[in-house]
Amino acid sequence: MSNIVYIGTSIDGYISAPDGSLDWLSYVPIPEGNDLGFSDFMERVDVVAMGRITFETVLGFDMGWPYPVPGLVLSTTMTSVPPEFEEHVEIVSGTPSEIVELGKERGFNHFYVDGGKTVQQFLRDDLIDEMIISEIPVLLGGGDRLFGKLDQRLDFELVDSHVLVKQIVKRHYQRKSQA
Repeated sequence: MSNIVYIGTSIDGYISAPDGSLDWLSYVPIPEGNDLGFSDFMERVDVVAMGRITFETVLGFDMGWPYPVPGLVLSTTMTSVPPEFEEHVEIVSGTPSEIVELGKERGFNHFYVDGGKTVQQFLRDDLIDEMIISEIPVLLGGGDRLFGKLDQRLDFELVDSHVLVKQIVKRHYQRKSQA
């Protein structure tokens, strides 16, 4: 079982601009056909767990469900999803531990955890095993931060780092063994 974050941030640690937009993610031109390793990452997971705000962002892309795996949308306020998403997405609620247990019951073992608040909740509950963070060379000066307050220190180790398309720094961290 593993819970993995795969996300882009600005140099100053934001995952969205002050107005909530994500257009800054395309600041660096990406050659056609280069997904920066995302498809390789998706082969490692069997479910996407994301919050309502991230799901609503996906809906705004107007392209259908973009992932090759099912999704769990964490929400206490949503009651349904658009019909074209019903076969791909399930709305769930509960603590991160309850969501992981629910996922296990459904046969999911490797979670892609996405969305700022969702990542923060999973970190607070000490349920993140790996983080793959791609840093885009832009300063946003505000917006939603990737990391929030923690009740305890969480130790990770850098296992890999690459510079992609000569501008994006992609770092892969794993939880440090507690042995």
